[in-house]
Amino acid sequence: MRLLVLGGPKFLGRAVADTALARSHELTFLNRGQTNFELYPEVEKLRGDRSGDLRVLAGREWDAVIDTSGYLPDLVRNSAVALAGSGRYCFVSTISVYADFSEPVREESPLAALGDMPSDEIANESYGPLKAQCEGAVLQTFGERALVVRPGLIVGPHDPTGRFTYWPHRLVRGGEVLAPAPHEKQTQFVDVRDLGEWIVDLCERDVAGIFNATHPGVSWAELLETCRTVAGTDSEITWVSSEFLLEHEVGEWMELPLWIADPSMAGADQVDVRRALEAGLRFQPLVDTVRGALEHAATTDAAGPSPEREAELLAAWHGR
Repeated sequence: MRLLVLGGPKFLGRAVADTALARSHELTFLNRGQTNFELYPEVEKLRGDRSGDLRVLAGREWDAVIDTSGYLPDLVRNSAVALAGSGRYCFVSTISVYADFSEPVREESPLAALGDMPSDEIANESYGPLKAQCEGAVLQTFGERALVVRPGLIVGPHDPTGRFTYWPHRLVRGGEVLAPAPHEKQTQFVDVRDLGEWIVDLCERDVAGIFNATHPGVSWAELLETCRTVAGTDSEITWVSSEFLLEHEVGEWMELPLWIADPSMAGADQVDVRRALEAGLRFQPLVDTVRGALEHAATTDAAGPSPEREAELLAAWHGR
């Protein structure tokens, strides 16, 4: 197939490229040349910016377009219109498009509205609604030829966010590890390699439609025990209640990565992925996802408590 990837080979774009090239597809990138430009020297690389000049696309068509970097609806509309002659447009969206996470969400659940928020500014509050409008731009242009993939948290090799990555690296550090109770609670994420391979699969099979895309869920106990096994340390995991964490103003999702206590967000870890499973989404063993994050992704200052903050919280927990 002739595949065009919109965006640089940073994370998901890299996983898509690896799969496409392994299957001998003819791959082209369109981006501004700012991210990992030295990768894939054998691949055609077009310089373009959908906020401005897309003349480089004139007269060109691809069997499928995979848009990994669309965040603003006007810009996504620009690229969709410029590529309207191509066979299929796969837009990588997000589960954040949903309006209500107090219950499990499925593809037909109501989408978030932008309201009075600006349509050209990405913020925490507008990210999901903007992605929903991006989906609309693709669906309006490509109709039945549109493919919309809504991933949950994407993790694994080359993850730039540090969220999932915090946990395997923390278990490597050893010692007493603060973890959110209850240990049997489920968390959801998807390995970037599984997602990239599946997206290429869908394009090969000429599949259209809208799909949530994440793992059905693993328990916190399984996740951290797997991290401890891969890390090869004798870390002690201390399960701390959400009530205690909230009382001590621990931040959800980022300060304690992946932890969600807000009842209005309970559905974020209960996303219905039956449609994706029926369409062939498969998952490598958790141990391989953990190892991929540990070996090929770095931690960030934005994700996870500092060692000092964690020690203070553990001391307070034991002294309560």
